[in-house]
Amino acid sequence: MTTSSVAQAPSGAPETGQERHHRLRWLVLGVLALAQLMVVLDATIVNIALPHAQQSLGFDDADRQWVVTAYALAFGSLLLLGGRLSDLWGRRTTFTIGLVGFAVMSAIGGAAVNFEMLVMARAGQGVFGALLAPAALSLLTTTFTDPEERGRAFGIFGAIAGGGGALGLLLGGVLTEWVDWRWCLYVNLVIAAIALAGALAFIGRQRSEHRPRLDLPGVVTVSAALFSIVYGFSNAETNGWADWATITWLVAGAVLLGVFVRLQSRTEHALLPLRIVLDRTRGGSYLIVFIAGIGMFGIFLFLTYYLQQNLGFTPIKTGLAFLPMIGALVLTATTSTSVILPRFGPRWLMAGGMLTAAAGITLLTQLSTDSTYVANILPGLIVTGLGIGAAMAPAMQGAISGVSADDAGVASATVNTMQQVGGSVGTALLSTIASSALTGYLADHPATSQTAAMQLAQTAAVHSYTTSFAWAAIIFAIGGVLAAVVVRPGKLPATPEGAVAVHA
Repeated sequence: MTTSSVAQAPSGAPETGQERHHRLRWLVLGVLALAQLMVVLDATIVNIALPHAQQSLGFDDADRQWVVTAYALAFGSLLLLGGRLSDLWGRRTTFTIGLVGFAVMSAIGGAAVNFEMLVMARAGQGVFGALLAPAALSLLTTTFTDPEERGRAFGIFGAIAGGGGALGLLLGGVLTEWVDWRWCLYVNLVIAAIALAGALAFIGRQRSEHRPRLDLPGVVTVSAALFSIVYGFSNAETNGWADWATITWLVAGAVLLGVFVRLQSRTEHALLPLRIVLDRTRGGSYLIVFIAGIGMFGIFLFLTYYLQQNLGFTPIKTGLAFLPMIGALVLTATTSTSVILPRFGPRWLMAGGMLTAAAGITLLTQLSTDSTYVANILPGLIVTGLGIGAAMAPAMQGAISGVSADDAGVASATVNTMQQVGGSVGTALLSTIASSALTGYLADHPATSQTAAMQLAQTAAVHSYTTSFAWAAIIFAIGGVLAAVVVRPGKLPATPEGAVAVHA
């Protein structure tokens, strides 16, 4: 029996494990959403706590980036391996291992007594996050097979994936200001404990009838490639694009990625079967997740700078400022996948969403030193949120549409990989653009007095932000065009190909 054909038990007959799993599917969604929220929160919540952690542990500015980079390197480079392990070990097993490991590493990070201990814990979070994130998405895929219900479930999941970063800014600000920076890590223990209890209570053990073998050459090659790419972009953010290390790591990553693709086309048990990414709808969906990752991280980064440095917002007030964007994102993410996607398919929904987000970010390019939140920031945030929600949730569903149950884990991992690598690319690319814009503006407008220099520095900073917003808008617009060209017209497949056996 498959999850797509759950029949009601005859009256008086004992309920099977699969029927119980189906009956509890909305509680399962709550568990998966909590886990996804924890992983997404961690990408931004620690950023708010960094200045306080730096003061507490006594590390310098040059080392500070490693608290963020260690997580990104481990998470981004091991996601595909984590996805395939969920296919091999079983999704619930991989999910629970990821939850427990992430919580343990969060506890170690919160109790850190020095910089090395904190960085080790952050890397550990990345390792277990690479197990947790793809397992959660593939569990969602195999739990919801009815098209209408799946649309609602993916809308909720996509809203969390898109808006969790902004929630991380708010929660990080609250915990840092009102409690202690260490609670930005300890909070994961609370979330993980609730999710773990729910997983053990509501999620049935899942195993495939045919377990794929692990492609070790593919694992080593793609992990090294993704590590090199993420590290290269992280180094570019700090040392620039012309730095020899940036060039070396990015070239090595590109070469290794080419070797990986070659291996995948020749091996029988591929880590990432090329049929997954060569399908037009799935391939286009991966592109949209990647491009949205580039733009979203830029919005959070530079708008946070503007709100705090130019408008004088506290961390808590900054987080609250993003809530309208999250509300708009949740609205379109849930309605697009439950109402529009089943009727018209993902093509124009993703294209329209990306172009709407581009329009919203374009509104933010008009910011100046005397702009206000309500008049100049809020409209752009709402429009951007509407666009991202309309594009991201259908893209996440399209990315795993039509895959066999045996490939659900690695297809889900590819979604997370695209978002993570997109975030690394976006942070490095837009930070470099902002830095160049700042330097160029100061060079073209020399100050004539100390007072003028202070005013000029503020104006130059705003110019750097709006320049980055302009590039982010262009990136989103390119994504909209690609969605219209690449994604296949028509509806998504009703259910995944293949079956997943569920055992209580």
